[in-house]
This record gives sequence, C-alpha cells and structure tokens, in this order.
Amino acid sequence: MKKNKTNSKIIGEESQMDRRNFIKLGSLGATVMITWPLLNSCNGFATENDKVDPNFQADVDIELTAKEANVQLLPGSKTKVWMFDGNLISGDKTAVQKLGNGYLGPVIRVKKGQKIRIRFINQLPEESIVHWHGMHVPEKDDGHPKDVIGNGETYIYEFEIMNRAGTYWFHPHPHGRTGPQVYNGLAGLFIVTDDEEQQLKLPSGEYDVPIVIQDRQFDDNNQLVYLNRGRMDRMNGFLGNRILINGNPDGELSLQSGCVYRLRILNGSNSRFYKLAWEDGSPLVIIGKDGSLLDSPTSKPYIILGVAERMDVWLDLSNKPQGSQMIMKSLSFSPGMMGMMGGMMGRGQNNLPLGSEYQILKIRLDNEGSNRFTLPQKLAVFNKLDPANAINRSNPRKFSFFMRRMQWTINGRTWEMTGVTDEESVKLNTTEIWELVNSGGGMMGDTGEDDEGMMGNRGMMGKRGMMKDGGMMKNMMQMPHPIHLHQVQFNILERDVSGVDSKIWNSVKDGFIDGGWQDTVLLMPGMRVKLIMRFEDFKGLFLYHCHNLEHEDMGMMRNYKIS
Repeated sequence: MKKNKTNSKIIGEESQMDRRNFIKLGSLGATVMITWPLLNSCNGFATENDKVDPNFQADVDIELTAKEANVQLLPGSKTKVWMFDGNLISGDKTAVQKLGNGYLGPVIRVKKGQKIRIRFINQLPEESIVHWHGMHVPEKDDGHPKDVIGNGETYIYEFEIMNRAGTYWFHPHPHGRTGPQVYNGLAGLFIVTDDEEQQLKLPSGEYDVPIVIQDRQFDDNNQLVYLNRGRMDRMNGFLGNRILINGNPDGELSLQSGCVYRLRILNGSNSRFYKLAWEDGSPLVIIGKDGSLLDSPTSKPYIILGVAERMDVWLDLSNKPQGSQMIMKSLSFSPGMMGMMGGMMGRGQNNLPLGSEYQILKIRLDNEGSNRFTLPQKLAVFNKLDPANAINRSNPRKFSFFMRRMQWTINGRTWEMTGVTDEESVKLNTTEIWELVNSGGGMMGDTGEDDEGMMGNRGMMGKRGMMKDGGMMKNMMQMPHPIHLHQVQFNILERDVSGVDSKIWNSVKDGFIDGGWQDTVLLMPGMRVKLIMRFEDFKGLFLYHCHNLEHEDMGMMRNYKIS
C-alpha cells in the first residue's frame, strides 16, 4: 500500500512526543498493585466543549462523574476503584439506573430520536475522556484521545440518538491509559430502544437483565492487581484470576422460575474472551449482537464473545423448578501461541489461563413467578449494505494487525494522535469494503502472501531472519485481536479461515454470529474478515483499533478520516 511519509509513523522512526502520549508503558512493568499518580493534566484541551449549547433541547440530561471510591467487594479491606457516578438532571427517570451492588457505572437507557446531553466531570487524578462504544455520533462526541480533560474539568456531550435498538456501552479512551482506567472500574452500559423493538414486546423491566463479564485479580489486601508481569502482560493482554459479574465477585444472579428473561451480556474484560455455554448443554438462544437485534433468533451450542462484543440471550425459565439453578461456563478452546504462553507463565498466580474451562455465572431460581413474553420468530428488518454499491468493491482496503519489533501495529504503524495516511482517508456518503487481517498466523506466514512465511523473505530462512520483524517471531505471536471501528456499524461479508490453524478454528468455529449490525469483530490468528460499511452524516477524525486494551495502549490504534 502507498504510504504517506508525512503523516505515517513506522515503528523505529523518529517522532516527536506530544503531550498526551508521554506516558511510557514500560514504567508499569514492575507494578504489582494499581497506583494512580497525579499526571500533569491541570489544563485540558477541550475548553470549547465545556459549555452547554442553549439551542440544544435535550430530552435527557445526565451528569456523569468519574471519581475515586472505596467499595466493599471482598471480606476485609475495601477495594480502591475508579467509578462513574450518574445523576439524572432531567428526562425519563428510567434513563439512569444503577447496575447492581458493584462499582460499575450506571445503565443509561435512551430511545432512538431522543437528544441527550451528558455532562462528563473528571474528578480523577489524571486525564480522561468518555467513548460511547458503537454509537453513531459526531467527532466531538466520540471520545477521541485528543479531547481528554484534566482533573476538575467538564466535557459536554450533546448528540441525537441515531442508532437502532441495541446494547452499547461506554468507557474511557485516553491513549496509553485506557487499559488501567477500564480495569479499575470505569465502564457502563448504554442501551438504545426504538419503535421496531418495542413492537416485539421483548422482556422488559426486571426481566431485561444486564450482565457485564470482567476478570480481575486482587492482592491479599483486596486491592486490584494489574500488569504484575510487566511486558508479558502488555503483549498478551492482562488476565485476572477471578470472574466478576456487574462489578461483583460472587458471580451470582437471583431470577424467578417460570419466567422469561432477556440477558444483555457484555464482555467488559481488558483482554480475555470467552466461549460461553450453559453447563447442562442447553443451546444459547441469541436474539441480538452488538448494535442490533438479529433478523431472527439463532441457537448455538456456545458463543465466542470477544472483548467489547455484546450479545442478547433469550432465557426461558418457564419449565425450570424453583430452587434449581443454571450455570454459565466458559468452555475450553485453543487461544493461539501467545495465549498458551500467557497461560503457562501465569499458572500458580492465575488459575484461569486463556482457553481453560471455568464458571462464569450461577443463576439461582430462588423464587417463582410468571410472565407472558413470547419469542418472536422474526425480530428485525435489515437493509443490509450491497457490495455492488461499494466504491472499492474490486479493491478492498486491507488492514493487517501484527507485532513488529515487539510492538503491536496496524499495517506496521503505531499510534499517532492526529496522523492519517492516504489509506485511512475516506469520503463522506460512500460505501466501502475493508479487509481486516490477523497476520499472526501459522509458521508459514499470514496466509501465504507477501513472503512472510518461514521460507520467504521475512521468514526464518529469509533475508530478515528468525528474530527480525516479519520473521518466525512474528508468526509465533499468535493472538486474537478484537477490532473495533468507531462511528460506523458494519455488516460482515466473509470470514476467510484458510490461514487459521485447524486446532484453533475447530475449537471455536461454531461460536461466531455474523448477522446484524456490528461494531467489533474478533479476528483469530490467521483470519481474514471482510466488512462493508457506509460513512455518512459526520465528517471528522475517528478511531479503529484492537480492543485488547493492553494492545490498544501499546499503539495498536489508528485514526481514519471522513472528509
């Protein structure tokens, strides 16, 4: 691909460090417990966005404060966390709801067509900004790292809800600090409904149950532990040793036998992905994925849920007796070379290696009830994008995700605050096809192209050698990458698994859902996925990146520009 030498930063080239990119990840290598130093952030950069627009008539007005807190999660000492505190200023009283008894942010519920104002107040000892994951919003409301604000500052978001019904979420997005901020508790669900969904009469109220799955690690004093293995944790992604549900370590929910529920499940972990299944072998009935309902319900023996992905599960307990229980587990699978290395090196301190089997959630049927929700056979009507209308249908843009010189990259490039290459520039009101490639495939290269195999120019026997970029060491870094595109939703056109190791693929192949509108897609090592999307309504600078938050913080994130 053609490279823009002016704006493109290739690993190893000299580049001037900007103010928001001064945090060196290497300084975290010896961290045992999370510590939160006061960063030089007393003057934010988003002063033009700290005032309410008097002409914006908000249907819902919310104050959202990021702050430090001490919460009782385990017996003994309280745990220091960071959390979002939500306060409804005006609008429907159901717009802001607390999520259980944990420390996660509130559940924000809105309807398509509403105008929402969110007053984000940063009371953290470092810069932050909030991203509305999966939402179609203008550049100024997307939570770009360039818009971070410092301690004591306010950022005003004002936008119309243009998304269709779906399960979305929000979290911080400062470059280099997204991982620790999310890990420390800053996340919440953002749920959208619309007229089409409401006509279906799906489970609502207490029968519409949010479930946020995260893994965390605690020390002997009940404090969160993060990046305790230094660079190995950053390269692999950090794995905790116990599962939390809705910010609670007990991993239990109490539901009513005789009832039907809608479970909205978010993988809110930093890097762990899951192979979710019911312990008794019952199929998972899926009605929604990411930013939409599916066209019809689909049953799966298990679901692969990558980082930041969401799924809506139909749970029918009408024939379950009171006093019984249901167990959701993550089943075993093959995660790839680095996943196995991370698991092996973490044994002893981490009893949940990536790809192992363990319990996720216990649902207790403590009481008996009844409701009359019926599973619709037709859920949503889609106007899927037609590849024939894509302006690049014969030449899709290609983005490869791989490690180069011990740093995670996209097409060999790493993060720039505002840098954009020619291949990252798109036109408003156009439809495009993008091909995303996880180049950490097998020993013979990403899929036999570009001389990246063991015998090619970049392979073990080639002129770049075993330890050089693109050689054998690159191909040993077999890591799944959950790729998220800001501002747009896409349809998945094709998954090419010809480059995926058969052991890996056979362990996960029945767990993918490629229907509906999505914003995050999991790429297994060696996998290629073609997406189709339309760029409309808003010009500006938006992000695409790996949602393994340690990979993102290491630089596996880039801008694309709509003009």
